[in-house]
Amino acid sequence: MIRVVADNISKDFSIGYRKEESALSAVLSFLPKSYPKRILVALKNISFSVDSGKVLGLVGKNGSGKSTLLRIIAGIYQPTQGVAKTVGKTIYLTGLGQGLSPMLTMRENIFLMGSIMGLGQKDIKNKFNEIVDFSGLNDFVDTKVAHFSSGMITRLNFSVMINSLKHHNPDVILLDEVFGSGGDIDFQGKAIQKMEELIKGGATVVMASHDLEIIKKYCDKVILLNKGEVAFMGQPDEAIKLYLKS
Repeated sequence: MIRVVADNISKDFSIGYRKEESALSAVLSFLPKSYPKRILVALKNISFSVDSGKVLGLVGKNGSGKSTLLRIIAGIYQPTQGVAKTVGKTIYLTGLGQGLSPMLTMRENIFLMGSIMGLGQKDIKNKFNEIVDFSGLNDFVDTKVAHFSSGMITRLNFSVMINSLKHHNPDVILLDEVFGSGGDIDFQGKAIQKMEELIKGGATVVMASHDLEIIKKYCDKVILLNKGEVAFMGQPDEAIKLYLKS
């Protein structure tokens, strides 16, 4: 059964800037009042499908279109052209601290993020201790996240995500730079082990990662993106070899 389809996906972004009228703009009156918009082509004619239980990897340099493609598949962005479709319950995860509010405490953020990821208040209460224990941040539960280091934010973010994911038991998992996004070596090992359990659990996975060992180990097929286009689609070893050459 095909779980993920991308059919001729293209995505353009309009980029432009208009200065605000202010004291600063008056001082800088010799500058043009506005800058012309331009079109950034983020993706161009991307097509593929992923069968049930298979793992597709996305590799490429920063700005190659990996995150944009995942967000289109997740329904966060609408494509300029083409159609993206998933079959079954779909979860999108990013390693960028999605949903965290720096002015709230860790406790409050767990309830906020859990709600964003579709958990009810009762479910969050039941999983609260498990989330805290996995993060290893037991001493900071009532500390504002604004005082957290980047590694602590990664621990909190991943701990909420992984427990929410287990609750949903999704058919399709979209992973956007979840691996190696921060945290110390011990925590990264725990995180990879947890994600390995999910990947081997039968869900269809599309993952973007700069961790080529993860890509090589888990992916059945890999797409190499270059400036928004498919430069290669095929076996992980060959895709990684071409990526490293580029």
